[in-house]
Amino acid sequence: MSSSPHLTGNFKPYPLLAGGHRQTLAACYLAARPALATTVQHHIRLDDGDQLVLHDDCPPAWQPGDQTAMLVHGLCGSHQSRYVVRITNKLYERGVRVFRLDLRGSGAGELLARTFTHCGRSTDLEPPINRIAELAPGSPLSVAGFSLGGALTLSLATHSTKPTNWTRAIAVCPPVDLFAVEQLLNRSLNRQYDQFFARQMWDKVIARSKAVPGAPNVDHLPRPKRLRDFDESYTVPLGGYRNADDYYEQTSVARHLHRIEIPTLIIAAANDPIVPIEPLREAQLGSNTYLLSTGCGGHLGFVGRRGNDPDRYWLDWRVIEWILGDPAATEQADAKPATNWSFTFQRWRSKQQQDERAT
Repeated sequence: MSSSPHLTGNFKPYPLLAGGHRQTLAACYLAARPALATTVQHHIRLDDGDQLVLHDDCPPAWQPGDQTAMLVHGLCGSHQSRYVVRITNKLYERGVRVFRLDLRGSGAGELLARTFTHCGRSTDLEPPINRIAELAPGSPLSVAGFSLGGALTLSLATHSTKPTNWTRAIAVCPPVDLFAVEQLLNRSLNRQYDQFFARQMWDKVIARSKAVPGAPNVDHLPRPKRLRDFDESYTVPLGGYRNADDYYEQTSVARHLHRIEIPTLIIAAANDPIVPIEPLREAQLGSNTYLLSTGCGGHLGFVGRRGNDPDRYWLDWRVIEWILGDPAATEQADAKPATNWSFTFQRWRSKQQQDERAT
């Protein structure tokens, strides 16, 4: 049992989007605002020669010492994923300098890496965090990870040594137990997601093998039908694991969550058809880690009814509140956030309780 609170979110789904599948699909297909036109790209070379791409959106009034945030997308996503673009725009409007990371083989970095990101590569986040420290000296950094990006964020946060500019974290729908994810994806309608991810990832691997010098040749391998097939054929040999079970065992971060020391919020939905919530509810959390769970929300969905938030994207405002440490900031698009980085969780929780009583 966790020593820190498990909170129940006051999310109420939009009536036509009740249910985990509808929420999940809404997250994929609902329109998002255009990305910012002032984005600057930074290429980051990893020790093995692969490159990541960091997309830098800096507000005009931002100064060194002001807040920064790094957003890390999920599996088969990129810096252009709808939830990433939405949250970037909202943070930018509130004076936060936002860095959107493309993981190995994703987005603008699709052909800049020989291999693909997996749950065992949390240290890939360190070089971009260090680059942000150089670009924004003295600025506190929040890292927000989504799905796979959330698992990588949590995993890196468990390390005993971390970049000093990293002051808080948030993970949304993170797969912290890969065995449990596999079991959930094996249920009836959920198998469509398993097949979708396996197909998408394999197509990218095939394209990379033909276009990137040094990329693994996979022409002799059968096309995987499930994520486990993909992991056995591709992730395991490249990562040096014995088999898929060994990979799942070594990279599932659930049993290490108690090691996290920086203020961390985890958001998850009970009806997520891709990532189960039970491992999070059963995990021992650190004293500064909080699990905010909802009955509905799907996977990265959380499209809700009109309420106290400026729009229907309940998830966006919880991320922003956590990063800014101030629930009032969701209502002040023209207010530059204070650089005082003291954690105001009690105030945030108080607002949540007021919202619950109001509804």
